[in-house]
Amino acid sequence: MLILRNSLVILITTLALAGTYSVSAENATSSRSPNALEKMVRQDCGSCHGLTFKGGLGSPLLPESLAAYSVEDLTTIILDGLPGTAMPPWRAIVTPDEATWMARYLKTGEPE
Repeated sequence: MLILRNSLVILITTLALAGTYSVSAENATSSRSPNALEKMVRQDCGSCHGLTFKGGLGSPLLPESLAAYSVEDLTTIILDGLPGTAMPPWRAIVTPDEATWMARYLKTGEPE
């Protein structure tokens, strides 16, 4: 029952977050500034992975936790999610370039 409840919370949160963006990734051309992308990572990723990225509902997103993943791997995970887990796809919300920026940010812990 706890797993079902947590899954429902994740689904509702994901849908609520997805609804806050009025521009679809297909129509966007990476128009978000680095500051806006950093804020998005902190707020949206942090809502599941912990505001300090040390983990929460999702796994830790600290550079040392992501060392085994390439930027390309992380970009794919951001865009397509991880089937069978709570990680949703963000392809409808961010462009591939924005997802790559986010992956680099998470790998280094620093904005570009």
